[in-house]
Amino acid sequence: MEKTELMDILLHKGVADILPNKAFLEKELASGRKLTIYAGFDPTAPTLHIGHTIQLRKLRHFQDLGHRIIFLVGDFTARIGDPTDKTSARKQLTEKEIKTNLKAYKKQAGKFIRFNGSNAAQIKFNNDWLGKMKFADVLALASNMTVDQMLKRDMFVRRMEEEKPIYIHEFMYPLMQGYDSVAMNVDGEVGGNDQLFNMLAGRTLLKQLKNKEKFVITTKLLEDNNGKKMGKSEGNMVSLLDSPEQMYGKIMSWTDGLIVPGFELCTDYTPDQIIFVKNELEKGINPRDLKMRLAYEIVKSCTDDKSAQRAEEAFIATFQKKELHESITEISGNGKTLEEILIEENIVSSKSELRRLIEAGAVTNFETKEAVSIEESKEMAKNGVYKIGKSRIIRIV
Repeated sequence: MEKTELMDILLHKGVADILPNKAFLEKELASGRKLTIYAGFDPTAPTLHIGHTIQLRKLRHFQDLGHRIIFLVGDFTARIGDPTDKTSARKQLTEKEIKTNLKAYKKQAGKFIRFNGSNAAQIKFNNDWLGKMKFADVLALASNMTVDQMLKRDMFVRRMEEEKPIYIHEFMYPLMQGYDSVAMNVDGEVGGNDQLFNMLAGRTLLKQLKNKEKFVITTKLLEDNNGKKMGKSEGNMVSLLDSPEQMYGKIMSWTDGLIVPGFELCTDYTPDQIIFVKNELEKGINPRDLKMRLAYEIVKSCTDDKSAQRAEEAFIATFQKKELHESITEISGNGKTLEEILIEENIVSSKSELRRLIEAGAVTNFETKEAVSIEESKEMAKNGVYKIGKSRIIRIV
């Protein structure tokens, strides 16, 4: 991929916001300096999930451009638990639970960023500095932010309105995450847009303590139709430790509204390819076909091509054949064209409707998934199973 195209993807694909602004980041990238950028991952569970791959992909874009990236493990901050979007305090983890959780993190992240070879990513642990701070250091750090600033956080406002407790240690979380930026002396940070407050705390502290400007890239969140994040806390995550078959099946259970966000955030599709997917949906292609393509791409990126193929074959064998058995309509061909059969059996209302479906790629061989052309529809129908539109399945004999 050319540098200009990669730069465009870095600045736009999956990006919710850039602070202080995009012009600042563009100037930093054009300076020729080797920038240091990080993303933090608290080991609150033994697995990363595909929501984390959104930030990992953005780190890889920086790495591919020659910049220094840091995969920060929040082994200290995990003891507190990020209060972001939480209506009650998180359970505090023990040191043993944290060590158990983070064992496989490097291997999982290594599917997306390079830990070996030239310009290898660094792994750091924030217990290395936060665990060594004295109480006087904590007080000095806390003097850089006010209670009023903290109380402006949405989740704290909601808790007060609902008369739920806010614990002092939860106030400390943004300070701790913010100090990570100071301790590593970074140029920028990448995180989900729900992390904006915490990342801006780091921008504030770096400016006050080192007189250094830090840029922040917030990425869009992968959310379901109810606005819930796809992640550990919501119980609907696709884990990077899931088997390829489990990953594929979970993605196929997603709502149609997650198809375009899924391609944008969880695959290496280019912006032009994503526009093509949107156009396919608008033209009436069966969303299930696109979802299968999405599932394949995600599983491939998390495992490999062969595993993705096996997962797709397993899904077809288990679910599509069951669907075929339950919903198929059998029709005698009698030497007629496919067009004649579909109209006579009221599968489509007219030749124009059939043409529209064919042009949208919505008339396919159910088993091979090959689209039927207009020319083929006017030839004598061959024995086989066909899918017309979203849910109509017929077998011609």
